[in-house]
Amino acid sequence: MDKLKKAFEGFDINELDFSEAGDWPIGIKIVSYILIICLLAVGGWFYYVEDKKIKLEREIKKETELRQTYKAKAFEVANLAALKKQMADVEERFAAILKQLPTEKEVPGLLEDITNLGTSVGLDIGTIALASERKEKFYIELPINIVVQGAYHQFGQFVSGIAALSRIVTLHDYNIKPSGGSLSMTISAKTYRYDDTK
Repeated sequence: MDKLKKAFEGFDINELDFSEAGDWPIGIKIVSYILIICLLAVGGWFYYVEDKKIKLEREIKKETELRQTYKAKAFEVANLAALKKQMADVEERFAAILKQLPTEKEVPGLLEDITNLGTSVGLDIGTIALASERKEKFYIELPINIVVQGAYHQFGQFVSGIAALSRIVTLHDYNIKPSGGSLSMTISAKTYRYDDTK
């Protein structure tokens, strides 16, 4: 205890002069050294370690994102064979559907098939004419205006026959009305052509 008193002997905090730090009692010097070391340690911590800690947190976050990307890519690779098969199936179905769409050269033949279908069920053909084509995003729509006369059951056979054609033809906006002892049907048909200019 006496040694401790001697270490701080002659110390008055009011008379503390930094220009005479070499003459301070040994206890004050030790406390000053400890304070300076603590301040340097805290400053070094914030200057070096805190900056590294922020970088580490950033890298940990990046690692998490990379792991998620890796899992997604690994899943894709694991399912690559199934995806390739699915793509081949889709391409095959697309090719089959394209075969059902008439080419520009086949449209007159399709009109002839519709005419023959109408006469085969006993309808009187008034008009089967191609209207102006309309371009859509991936295909060209070819409207066909049809006017026929006959009996109601003949219209049913005609419509069923159109549905059974090997080419895709859709029917829209029909109107049936009496006309001179029989019925007259006006119907709008549409067929489609793949737009290969895209």
